[in-house]
Amino acid sequence: MQADGPRACRFGRRWYLNNESWHPSVPPFGEMKCILCWCVSGETHCQRQECPPATCASPARRDNPCCAKCRSECTAPPSTPH
Repeated sequence: MQADGPRACRFGRRWYLNNESWHPSVPPFGEMKCILCWCVSGETHCQRQECPPATCASPARRDNPCCAKCRSECTAPPSTPH
């Protein structure tokens, strides 16, 4: 038996076309914006966004809610009077 074309993927109650990508929705949390899923020939693949480690004590998530980044005041040493 031969397939007619690329197969779609089912994730939860939805169907996604081959090569389509989406952020999964997981009740009761809602859309998981830090995870990306995609459909490849009928198989669903998902991956969490990879983030570099933060190098300060109090990282912020202002620009990217998935990855913590150091604020400018975290990375600069405090100024000392001479």
